[in-house]
Amino acid sequence: MAAVAARKVFIVGAKRTPFGAFGGALSALSATDLGVISSKAAIESAGVSADAIDATFFGNVIQSSADACYLARHIGLRVGAPVASPALTVNRLCGSGFETVVQGAEAIQVGSARVALCGGAENMSNAPLSIGGVSARWGVPLGAGLKLEDSLWAGLTDSHAGLPMGLTAENLAKQYGISRDACDEYALRSQLLWAAGHASGAFEAEMAPVTVEGKKGARTIDTDEHPRPETSKDKLEKLRPVFKKDGVVTAGNSSGICDGAGSLLVASEDAVKDLKLEPLARVVSWGIVGCDPKIMGIGPAGAVRKALEAAGLTLKDMDLIEVNEAFAAQYLAVEKELGLDRDIVSTCGGAIALGHPLGASGSRILAHLTHKLRREKLRYGVGTACIGGGQGIAVILENTSL
Repeated sequence: MAAVAARKVFIVGAKRTPFGAFGGALSALSATDLGVISSKAAIESAGVSADAIDATFFGNVIQSSADACYLARHIGLRVGAPVASPALTVNRLCGSGFETVVQGAEAIQVGSARVALCGGAENMSNAPLSIGGVSARWGVPLGAGLKLEDSLWAGLTDSHAGLPMGLTAENLAKQYGISRDACDEYALRSQLLWAAGHASGAFEAEMAPVTVEGKKGARTIDTDEHPRPETSKDKLEKLRPVFKKDGVVTAGNSSGICDGAGSLLVASEDAVKDLKLEPLARVVSWGIVGCDPKIMGIGPAGAVRKALEAAGLTLKDMDLIEVNEAFAAQYLAVEKELGLDRDIVSTCGGAIALGHPLGASGSRILAHLTHKLRREKLRYGVGTACIGGGQGIAVILENTSL
C-alpha cells in the first residue's frame, strides 16, 4: 500500500508529552489522559477552535485502563470536538501513530473531513496482569490452577511467528552480520544525541508539559524521563544479552518501555485558508508494507521505498530521516538495506534513548520532524517504524516554510 496526497494535507499543530519511564512520573495517568494533554496543546498551538475538528483518529496498542476501548472518542470529546464528530481508535501496533495521520489524510482526500485530530497514546506502566488458562469468569474446575499472564510481555511476543520481538532483532543481526559492538555503539549514539538535543532546546517546540500530583504537591514534567546520557560504552558492554546466549540484543541497546502521547492536527488546503491556519508541514505520501514476521524489523526498508516511489522522490531528496529504534540491531539492518547516511538519521536520538510507548512513537516522530525541518530550514523528511507481526510504515513530510 502506498499513496501520494493528491489533495494537499497539512500539519497545523504538532505536540507530544515528555515520555515517562516505566513505572515513572507519568504512570498514574491513563493513555487517554496523556492523549488529551498532547491534543489540547496541539490545538492551542494551531490557534484553532476544537469545534473545527471533523474526526479524531488515535492510536493505542495495549489497552491498559478501563476506558481504553473508548480512547479516541473520549479524547475527542474531552478536548472539545463536536459531539457529532466521529472518532476511531487505531491499532497498527508500533505504526499506530503514523497510521492515524494516514487515516486523517485519507479522510481529507475523499472529502469526509477538513480537519482531523490524529495521534497516539500509550501507558505501558499500567499494562495489566490477566488470568490466563482456565477462565475464572466461568468457574474454575477442581484441580485447574489459575495462571497470571503479563499482558505487556505477551503483547511483545508474536505468537504466530513464535518469537518475542527481541529474537526477531537477533535474526536480523545474524542475516545482516551485525555485531554486539556495533549495537552498543549505536545505542550510545542515541543517548548522546538526545542529550545534545535536549541541551540545545531541540525538543521545546514539540513538547507539551504534563502536571502530575505527588506527595509534595504538583510538579511539571517537561523532559523525557527514560534517557540515560550518563551511560558509556563500557557500561553497555557489561549488559547481558536478553533473548539469546551470545546474542546482540540487551536492555541497553533496545527501546525503552515508556508512557506518553503525541498529537498532530491535520487540515485540508481549504481549511487552512478558511480558518487562517499556519501550515507547518505538508503530508506528501506514505507507504505501508508487509514482511516476514520473523524479521519484522526490516519493514521500514520496504515502507520507505513505497513512500518515495509514490511521491516521485528518492532517498537522496530526504534531508532528515527518523527510523524508530526498536532495537539497535533492527535499525542497523535497515541502515544496511537502504544504504542510509547516518549523519541525517535520528539526529536528536531515538527510541533507545527516549523510549517507545508503542502507539505514540509515530506521533512523536512526525511532531519532531515537523519542527526540526522548520528549525533547520530543510525541505523533506521521512519517518518510519517497524511493526510487530511483520509490517513497516513510512510517512514523508515537506517543510512548508521554504
